[in-house]
Amino acid sequence: MEGPLSIRVSVVGATGWTGRAVAEGVLRAADLELVNAVTRSSAGLDLGVAWGIEPNGLPVLGDVASAAAQVDVVVDYTSASATKGIVLEALSAGAGVVVGSSGMSGSDYEDVDEAARAAGRGVVAAGNFSVTAAMAKAAATLVAPFLPHREIIDFASYGKPDSPSGTARELAEALGGLGRSPLARPIEETQGFPEARGADIAGTQVHSVRLPGFVVSTEVVFAMPDERLVIRHDAGGSAEPYVAGTLLAIRAVPQVVGLVRGLDSLLLNRP
Repeated sequence: MEGPLSIRVSVVGATGWTGRAVAEGVLRAADLELVNAVTRSSAGLDLGVAWGIEPNGLPVLGDVASAAAQVDVVVDYTSASATKGIVLEALSAGAGVVVGSSGMSGSDYEDVDEAARAAGRGVVAAGNFSVTAAMAKAAATLVAPFLPHREIIDFASYGKPDSPSGTARELAEALGGLGRSPLARPIEETQGFPEARGADIAGTQVHSVRLPGFVVSTEVVFAMPDERLVIRHDAGGSAEPYVAGTLLAIRAVPQVVGLVRGLDSLLLNRP
């Protein structure tokens, strides 16, 4: 009797910091097949040398539509400016999508959900595919109904182009679904520089710090009179923490229709 069919995968952004690690993880997985890849430049790259596989054994394609037409799942690890177009193109070609890139807005996610449902396909998107980051978000959403006063501090690398990070934005929007954080003084009434109070994202003030030495660290501070609770996730210098969560999403997305946002939602089976 034949064994279960493997899930055919394309990684878009396969030579990036996380995309390469994810592609290597797919290559190692017995139940997944890395069929092709799309790089940011899609030119002059020998993936056989880069990944230690047979030269010419893996097609490097120049466009998402061609890659997506050959696979069950497209994994996107590119950039904020490219992500939405990649997701919509992959859905149009008949593939499910795992989105590891950050930068899409709430309205972008609504468009993606609509397109996924129209195509009868699934999208799993997470600002951070680390399992520990997902559990930090789950813990914060557990706490928020009991401790409504909160702010988020978003630390990331010096050159990160988007602010806040996808991790912090996803967290803020999830907390916003549980209610706004009360303010003693409206931001517009702040004396001095009101922008120093951060950005209001779904009812939570978010402060982005961009300095050398950080990868991504996200801290949500809950407060009551005379006490505080801090939930913090710190990412190290390796892309490995994101691989296991991405592979979980790849395995799950063929059974999904529409958008699932957040690895915690996938792990905890939350709508």
